[in-house]
Amino acid sequence: MKKIIAVTACPTGVAHTYMAAESLVKAAKEKQIELKVETRGAVGVENEITEQEIAEAHAIIIAADTDVLESRFQGKPVVKVRVAQAIKDPKGLIEQALNMQASDPTDYLKQVDKSKAERSSSRTGAYKHLMTGVSAMLPLVVAGGLLIAISFIFGIEAFKEEGTLAAALMSIGGGAAFALMVPVLSGFIAFSIAEKPGLAPGLVGGMLASQLGAGFIGGIAAGFLAGYLALWLKNTIRLPRNLEGLKPILLIPLIATAITGLLMVFVIGEPIKFIMDSLTAWLQSLGKANAILLGLLLGAMMAFDMGGPVNKAAYTFAVGLLASNEFGPMAAVMAAGMTPPLGVWLATMLAPRKFTQDERDGGKSAAVLGISFITEGAIPFAASDPIRVIPSLMVGSAVTGALSMLFGATLRAPHGGIFVLPIPNAVSHLGLYALAILIGTVVTAIMLSILKKTVR
Repeated sequence: MKKIIAVTACPTGVAHTYMAAESLVKAAKEKQIELKVETRGAVGVENEITEQEIAEAHAIIIAADTDVLESRFQGKPVVKVRVAQAIKDPKGLIEQALNMQASDPTDYLKQVDKSKAERSSSRTGAYKHLMTGVSAMLPLVVAGGLLIAISFIFGIEAFKEEGTLAAALMSIGGGAAFALMVPVLSGFIAFSIAEKPGLAPGLVGGMLASQLGAGFIGGIAAGFLAGYLALWLKNTIRLPRNLEGLKPILLIPLIATAITGLLMVFVIGEPIKFIMDSLTAWLQSLGKANAILLGLLLGAMMAFDMGGPVNKAAYTFAVGLLASNEFGPMAAVMAAGMTPPLGVWLATMLAPRKFTQDERDGGKSAAVLGISFITEGAIPFAASDPIRVIPSLMVGSAVTGALSMLFGATLRAPHGGIFVLPIPNAVSHLGLYALAILIGTVVTAIMLSILKKTVR
């Protein structure tokens, strides 16, 4: 029997990762194919694939939007797609993998050591590098944001009194976790590009971006600069074999860190700081009309691909503004991200004849994911009928985002769904904010009820 192995990973490591794995396992069972899936999610690597299993595999399926150390599969037939594709068409991916020509396991084993030294050469794509950085940054953002929000339980300015629990929570969340946000983003972008040699210059570049006031845009620029510089040095510097160990430990970190730092200080930092300051000033000066348009755009982006590149672009934009004390876009983004799963759940209740029994059962799970701000809960519905479902989701989320900005709602916690709403002072205009989510959910459900065809 042919053996297939797979790896699934999404930027947040929450929903797409495990939904893709479940879809592949289910499809493999139906085809009576032996399949092992390694998931690289928020809790780390689970069900990790061994070198022996790679050697014995007929082919590998990589369904990922972030780095998965894919060069360990060098010499094996690989089917490489975005993680959402494994959710939409798992049978097709397995069939494609089965039809690939198998490689000689002996040849693969001979290449393992070489592959480990050249992993970065197989990694391409700015989006994947960016999402690797975002994925590493998100736990800091969420933990820091929630700790800051919890500190507000004691009063919106209670943290200013030294020695109090509120001050300690603010110090941990804002002074530590948020201070690491940009350096970690930058460092792991560089790590995705050049592996360990890129980490030090990336972290330093990100820290300089924070110190110079260049914010998350500066961190992204520093990460790509440090990563590609470290990769170039790694491929360019040639030393005698007995001195090769100096490259990753001494030469590359020293040269890449120095050049990245100097460019950030003297060339890149100030222009990007100007961009960030201008963006912040523009957001602060937004009139109601422009604020509504921004909320409309961010809301539609959140629902367009439900956890994909467009969704993550909107979320990253909002998260990056938290460090600049701009909390309105974050509120619009989270509300709009909750609406799609909640909308499809409500639609299954209002128009059950428009959905299959499996979809009606899945609607309950979608509701739980929706209240938790996991937009991916709507993916199965969109995958089965994208032409009718995706526009409905986008309209509902756009309405929610626009209303959130219109109501002047702000959110200091970057995740958590309804579970952060009861925290005092975490959300402004709480009643109107909840109303925005409710209205968007109803709009989505009504559109789905009208547009979808009755199931026969």
